[in-house]
Amino acid sequence: MRMYDIIHKKRLGLELTNEEIEFFVKGYTDGSIPDYQAAAFAMAVVFVGMTDRETAALTLAMAHSGDMIDLSCLGDLSVDKHSTGGVGDKTTLIVAPTVAALGAKVAKMSGRGLGHTGGTVDKLESIEGYKTSLSEEDFLGQVKKIGIAVIGQTGNLAPCDKKLYALRDVTATVDSIPLITSSIMSKKIAAGSHSIVLDIKTGSGAFMKTPEDAEVLGRKMIDIGKSCGRNVAALITDMNVPLGHAVGNALEVKEAISVLRGETKGDLREVCEALASSMVCLALGKDLEESKKLVKDAIDSGLAYAKFREWIGAQGGNVAWCENPDLFPRAKVEYDAVASESGFIGGMNAEKIGSASVLLGAGRVSKEDKIDMSAGIVLVKKKGEYVEKGDVVAKLYTSDEKRLPDAEKMFFDAITYSDTEPQKGTLIYKTLH
Repeated sequence: MRMYDIIHKKRLGLELTNEEIEFFVKGYTDGSIPDYQAAAFAMAVVFVGMTDRETAALTLAMAHSGDMIDLSCLGDLSVDKHSTGGVGDKTTLIVAPTVAALGAKVAKMSGRGLGHTGGTVDKLESIEGYKTSLSEEDFLGQVKKIGIAVIGQTGNLAPCDKKLYALRDVTATVDSIPLITSSIMSKKIAAGSHSIVLDIKTGSGAFMKTPEDAEVLGRKMIDIGKSCGRNVAALITDMNVPLGHAVGNALEVKEAISVLRGETKGDLREVCEALASSMVCLALGKDLEESKKLVKDAIDSGLAYAKFREWIGAQGGNVAWCENPDLFPRAKVEYDAVASESGFIGGMNAEKIGSASVLLGAGRVSKEDKIDMSAGIVLVKKKGEYVEKGDVVAKLYTSDEKRLPDAEKMFFDAITYSDTEPQKGTLIYKTLH
């Protein structure tokens, strides 16, 4: 069997056998299949797709390409949450400690930034001392003790996906339903949680541009999860506008802390409450209305914030930074982006705003790039708000002043103005079971 023949077959739109898919996964994992052939395979999948059977075969092959974590010691209380990727999406930082504070067990492995979207692991690494790598013994021990641990994907957990995930990020092969499905679900299945809640983003800043495409992805992932004995639900949520106000690693952590302290409400908190409520439903067997009340009370009472501090401290993070976010390093350059005209902000293209943040240094253009944890954007005004010409619309942060012109242009390419107030968009489209 040759990888050349598999690429050629897929390029022609023909269905691959399980054996051919397993050959690719094994070869790419052990290095016998090089990056350039994996990139060609991924591009062929982007163009011609995969059948449901092929997608399931790829998912299971990648899940079994390395270690499978056994969380049976946690019973039915283990629960995971995964977002398909968005701009300003720092929900894990809020949802995970909230759910853990209520008695569920969150044993979570998160990814890094992908394309214009941020990654939870990158955000957590902006906290001084936080360890995104733990031994399996320490990982499980921490979950048993305090109910939560969040680490990066280990080298032995779905290692094929880890390599393919980084490759897709820099070869324009991210937005493919089979590749997204297999990437997410291979990690979730290998990571072992009994229950999984999926946050499927849709809109300009998401890989799924329409609610209909997001639902197709959601149902495919639910079907694969259930076929592997998992309890799965999915929420279709909006990503036409960045979630919250901060885009960029340290900036987003500070905003998440503000929500956990009860200082910030709005779209970010609303989405987090919905996700956390679904997780409580699945893991603790509560009905939805009771779960919503428990989640709201956990945040309002400070219980969720206390769990957040306990979690960060347990993984070596400097808890003083949680208590005083001003301790986070500040960017060398802080720049006010001002409105060029008066009117309502009629639209904000979240993908372009995410790309502007990457240009400032908050994300990776190549696999080897180092992230500037202090870089990013804070939206002073959002869609629907009125601005006068010269008003500050956003603050741009970077450690390299040369990055500003391109980033500012990209940011304002994302903004449209309107003489009339735009209609409020839908934040949560649908919940799937």
